[in-house]
Amino acid sequence: MSYQPSEKRYDEMQYNRCGKSGIKLPALSLGLWHNFGGEDTFENARALIQRAFDLGITHFDLANNYGPPPGSAEETFGRILKKDFQGYRDEMIISTKAGYDMWPGPYGNWGSRKYLISSLDQSLNRMGLDYVDIFYHHRPDPETPLEETMMALDQVVRQGKALYVGVSNYGTEESKKAISILRELGTPLVINQVAYSMFNRWVEDGLTSLLSEEGVGCIAFVPLAQGLLTNRYLEGIPSDSRALKSKSFLNKDDVTEEVIQKVQKLNTIANERGQSLAQMALAWVLREQKVTSALIGASKVSQIEENIATLNNLEFSNEELSLIDQILKK
Repeated sequence: MSYQPSEKRYDEMQYNRCGKSGIKLPALSLGLWHNFGGEDTFENARALIQRAFDLGITHFDLANNYGPPPGSAEETFGRILKKDFQGYRDEMIISTKAGYDMWPGPYGNWGSRKYLISSLDQSLNRMGLDYVDIFYHHRPDPETPLEETMMALDQVVRQGKALYVGVSNYGTEESKKAISILRELGTPLVINQVAYSMFNRWVEDGLTSLLSEEGVGCIAFVPLAQGLLTNRYLEGIPSDSRALKSKSFLNKDDVTEEVIQKVQKLNTIANERGQSLAQMALAWVLREQKVTSALIGASKVSQIEENIATLNNLEFSNEELSLIDQILKK
């Protein structure tokens, strides 16, 4: 059956301007880090993309190494684009990244011009695209001069392979330098993608203020702390949790009794707000408009629907914020 997008797909979504650029991002964007690889079910991935688009999610976030295996999430997304979205490309913001290990030898990693441009060419080929909307350098390179990395980002824009450029996992000082270099080159940095959640607040120590002052957008990944800020961990570690998988980014040592107690207390506040814990955690990341968009992941359509319902209540009272801070600092 052919897919027909909902005519009401923009009615309920909130769109936020990305820094001082001309684009707006949905308050919630869909990340394809998990559940879209070659080892995952294609029809489920297709259903997730379709439902996200129907609910107003226009931004789909990828990277060259997403899978597993690396590259397969882009291949899956390319197949879905071809099947369902050929007439809707201009309604989408599609982003990808390069910075992690992709192929053998000295040129398949980090931040050289050689690697970044080669990687983007491969990504475009996998997705069947002429360009991406945002191309990110995925992580700082301690050896390659930052000027070379930023010149590569400038080059792909001038070549028409990307409309905008961003960085990911860059700290305050690294971001400041990147912003300055790109400004001189004439290709402004539009966004920084960083890990940010109730349990990971490092960006509040100067980075979000810098981005706001410089007119650069901010998009948060893992806003639910790899699932910790959901109802899955209220009673401890479930048997099918990522925390029990050997290759997981969430380690079982992260799920301590102290963390579980914090999650339970936060869940009580969420219930009083008429939200699930996940919804409150997403709303908290989006508070004060310092974050342009929060990246959600999903393995089920129902998870996307639950997350979208977050937008029904994004406001916090001062009392709620104070109580949340007290819980998190204990």
